[in-house]
Amino acid sequence: MAIATVNPATGETVKTYDEMSEADVERCLAAAAAAHAGYRLTSFAERSEWMRNAAAILDAEQDQVAVMLTTEMGKTLAAAKQEVAKCATACRYYAEHAERFLADEAADADAVGARRAYVSYQPLGPVLAIMPWNFPLWQAMRFAAPALLAGNTGLLKHASNVPQTALFMQDLFARAGFPAGTFQTLLVGSARIEAILRDPRVVAATLTGSGAAGSSVAAIAGSEIKKIVLELGGSDPFVVMPSADLAKAAEVAAVARCLNNGQSCIAAKRFIVHDAVYEEFEHLFVAQMSGKVLGDPMLDGTDVGPLASEQQRDDIEHLVADAVANGARALCGGAAPEGPGFYYPPTVLAGITGQMRVHTEEVFGPVATLYRVPDTDAAIELANGTMFGLGANVWVSDEAEQARFIRDLAAGMVFVNGNVTSYPELPFGGVKASGHGRELSVHGIREFCNIKSVWIGPPR
Repeated sequence: MAIATVNPATGETVKTYDEMSEADVERCLAAAAAAHAGYRLTSFAERSEWMRNAAAILDAEQDQVAVMLTTEMGKTLAAAKQEVAKCATACRYYAEHAERFLADEAADADAVGARRAYVSYQPLGPVLAIMPWNFPLWQAMRFAAPALLAGNTGLLKHASNVPQTALFMQDLFARAGFPAGTFQTLLVGSARIEAILRDPRVVAATLTGSGAAGSSVAAIAGSEIKKIVLELGGSDPFVVMPSADLAKAAEVAAVARCLNNGQSCIAAKRFIVHDAVYEEFEHLFVAQMSGKVLGDPMLDGTDVGPLASEQQRDDIEHLVADAVANGARALCGGAAPEGPGFYYPPTVLAGITGQMRVHTEEVFGPVATLYRVPDTDAAIELANGTMFGLGANVWVSDEAEQARFIRDLAAGMVFVNGNVTSYPELPFGGVKASGHGRELSVHGIREFCNIKSVWIGPPR
């Protein structure tokens, strides 16, 4: 895939970039290793100051950065501004909390026969981040902020369709005051990842992307005995029970499915509704989805912009066509509009069966699948009946039922009466084919640390 900015709203190629040479990559790897030798010795106060500077730059340049995000991958301008603001929040969050998250933890010295015993969190070194295009700034930032605050250096291999965002990340941290070589962007294609990951100077990796990409990176890292964090796909259930506030559930369901033009790993994708309220919820949900405005992502009134690429739109068209051919009913949407750009309308499919691809595959666009179930047991069985286990929504007011869903839903995150969202304060990640390891919160910053046990005996 060429490294280029292609405007999804028009299909126009805005700018192309040359891939880095082997010599350029070697220079970056050497710089990352050299920088880490000194950077790991900097204080939390210094790192926090630099990270707060980064947040201030994001605040000051929010409008122009948002335009860049929208131009590169098609999210609405309003959503792009929110993404930039969220990144600034994450920078400040880790600037404030990193020192406490990574403070030495005292152990029971008497129990281990020591004068003093404790656990120390120390940085590992250069970490390779392989990032996707759907939240081009946020996905990279939720790696970068904790990793840099922990004292690691970062190497970003971003998706090839968001090169401007990738280069902005490197420039951002340089302008914020981080030492040279601390965070660098590698403009390379996917075929170059293996050699970079196998380089002994790269000590760990994190990937957000497809299951196939995760499996490949995991195999390479495993053969090299290197730590990895994988945040992969999701097909999140959105369960609606009789005690739910149906109007609110339907409103949030449409937002959840159309978030980021439907291109979010934690977007609700499978809507599982109790038989007792199915008809009413279907009516409310279809009305909400039909009311979303599809159009130019730069305009204020647009709810849903284009998909990020022609391939993304084609993939969605094929999934919907397969479902309809096998008996599904399109309650709204169901066909791409004529004209330029990679648009696809909010769509609701009912009558889903196991013979349809949409039943088992992740649908990365604004297409919802709607299911009817007779009871709680059936809802949980269907919700868990997938290889994915990233997030899950459940709408239920009964506290006993809430506890049952929290306990039995196979997911890394369960949100009750609210949309699954990533927050700096909560760990983010999944189970099963949705990956392993965690980003964000205290858990995320410790992923790329050496958790070192320290035992100090009595003096002679």
